[in-house]
Amino acid sequence: MSNPVYFEEHLPKTEMLEVKKKHANLSIGIIREQMEMENRVALVPASVAYLVGNNHKIVVETGAGMRSNFSDHEYSEAGAEIVQSTKEAFKCDVILKVAPPTHEELDNFRPGQILISPLQIPLINSDYINKLRQKRVIALAMEYMMDDDGSFPLVRIMSELAGISAILTAANLLTTTSGGTGVLLGGISGVPPAKVVILGGGVVAEYAVRTALGLGASVCVFDNNIYKLMRIQARVGQRLFTSSINPTYLGQALSDADVAIGAVHSKAGRTQLIVSEEMVARMKPGSVIIDVSIDQGGCFETSEVTSLDRPTFEKHGVIHYCVPNIASNVPRTASVAISNMITPILAKAGSAGSIENVLFSHINLRNGVYTYKGCLTNKYLSDRFAIKYTDLDLLMTSTF
Repeated sequence: MSNPVYFEEHLPKTEMLEVKKKHANLSIGIIREQMEMENRVALVPASVAYLVGNNHKIVVETGAGMRSNFSDHEYSEAGAEIVQSTKEAFKCDVILKVAPPTHEELDNFRPGQILISPLQIPLINSDYINKLRQKRVIALAMEYMMDDDGSFPLVRIMSELAGISAILTAANLLTTTSGGTGVLLGGISGVPPAKVVILGGGVVAEYAVRTALGLGASVCVFDNNIYKLMRIQARVGQRLFTSSINPTYLGQALSDADVAIGAVHSKAGRTQLIVSEEMVARMKPGSVIIDVSIDQGGCFETSEVTSLDRPTFEKHGVIHYCVPNIASNVPRTASVAISNMITPILAKAGSAGSIENVLFSHINLRNGVYTYKGCLTNKYLSDRFAIKYTDLDLLMTSTF
């Protein structure tokens, strides 16, 4: 008896094509920072363990996490490869730093490598940009990377750290052992609290206000943007003394202040001088100035850049603290914050096949790119250094 013939057997079969997985195994190099006041590290061991678990290779230059109190042993236990030289770490496809590469480090780059680091415009010049262009490096500035809501996560988290650290530093400097007046910032029952004047209405100012109020201090906030003053009051949930920056009102407040915080930010690059030397001279002896704006020149006329080794100086009897990178005073917390921001980006790049694929599909992340395979793609840098600007969207469209 013959076997039955089934009609379906004679129908043409649909061709099945193999779908290749996009996942790529990235090689990521973590470089030990050479800058004197930079104590942070780009990835902490917990993030390394997560990325290694997703089949990415992490290479850590020995001592990279030492200033943040992360040992080579912790990185090794997390699955990282520890190398003894900067050149070995620079062999990776993706390079992570928390300060711009030095001119010596720029020599280690090769075409097509990815650099993820802060840009820190005051520290760079046209030679730096041109070197990255010559090396055809794809460079992303952490502070220009945007979230889906249009905010800048690195700027915000470092501003939160700076605001909190400014008040805690001031509280310490007010003690007699630090040369201060011996005033407790928050005061106690029956004793008036210290008076804090805060210049600015941004994120640094907001978290300085939160911290000062939390300690029990009396707070005054000055800013010329009324909306920012209203926003701070709404976010802290209570009425504050607020004012536009009027020299008469500001001078009166400063003459009675125990602490003055400079938290003014300028989009133009140089912060406006708000407090004159004459105003500082009228402040109480032993009072404290924390100029967080010093990385943009400072908003106090008497401010001068200091370091973490020698963070203070005294002028007109007033203690000045003018460390540019105040977040580096709490490097472990700052490093975890930076690592938490970078890790999802690297994981997403692995799933997409490459960082370039992520850039193509995520316009907010693309906002951080300032050099792309020999072209300068940031308009502000182009105007600042008189270097030809090329639209990144056009470049990527032609590439893909």
